[in-house]
Amino acid sequence: MAKQKLSIKAKAAKARRDLKAAKTPARRAKKAENQRKRRAAKKAGKNVKGKDFDHKDRKFKSVKANRGNDGKGTRREGKKKYKTCSCKK
Repeated sequence: MAKQKLSIKAKAAKARRDLKAAKTPARRAKKAENQRKRRAAKKAGKNVKGKDFDHKDRKFKSVKANRGNDGKGTRREGKKKYKTCSCKK
């Protein structure tokens, strides 16, 4: 995939937007859950290399399969609230 060709000003603005999005409570919960699941899977001897945890289907998928709502596109998916485990294991 080619890099975006952005001006310096646009690149800085995008970095600020991306960081803001990554720090939302929902995104932080997903990231924390992903780390817990990944560590547990590795400990159990599963190969999770090149895979991401899908918060909708609740299982590990390839990075490609975990993008774009399983081929249906993100437009229909909208701002759906995914279930994240609030417990710390």
